[in-house]
Amino acid sequence: MADWKDNLIEDDARIGELLRGSRRVAVLGIKTEAQSDQAAFYVARHVAGHGGEVIPVPVYYPEVTEILGSKVYRKVADIPGAVDIVDVFRKPSDIPAHLPDLLAKKPRAVWFQLGIRNDAAAEELARAGIQVVQNRCLMVEWRRHRA
Repeated sequence: MADWKDNLIEDDARIGELLRGSRRVAVLGIKTEAQSDQAAFYVARHVAGHGGEVIPVPVYYPEVTEILGSKVYRKVADIPGAVDIVDVFRKPSDIPAHLPDLLAKKPRAVWFQLGIRNDAAAEELARAGIQVVQNRCLMVEWRRHRA
C-alpha cells in the first residue's frame, strides 16, 4: 500500500480532483437555518446549491430533525450509503471524540474547515485509508474547482 502520508491532501490539483469526484457531503457540526450567518451553515448551503448533496450531522440542536431540507443524522456512521466528504466544523480539541464515528463510516475524505487543524487525528484517518484536507474552506475550494 502507498504511504499513509499520500492521503494528506494539500496541493490544489489533488483538492480539485477530490472535489470534482465528490457529491455527497456530510457536514459534522452543521448549524441550523437560525444560525444562517455562521460558516457552519452557509458553507453547507453553498455546497447544496451548487451540485452537492448535503447530509446534516449537527452536534447540538437535539430537537432539529431537518436542515436545508435534508434529514438530520446524529452520527456520521448512521448515514445510509457512501459519503464522499465529511466536512468538519469542530474545534481541533473536539475532533478526537469523533474519530470512532468517522473511522466506522470510512468516507472517501474528511475535510477540516478553515482554521481547523489536528495533525494527530489527520494521521489516524490517513492511516485508515481516508483522505484528509486540513485548514481549508470547502466553499472556497468548491467554487474554485467545480465552477
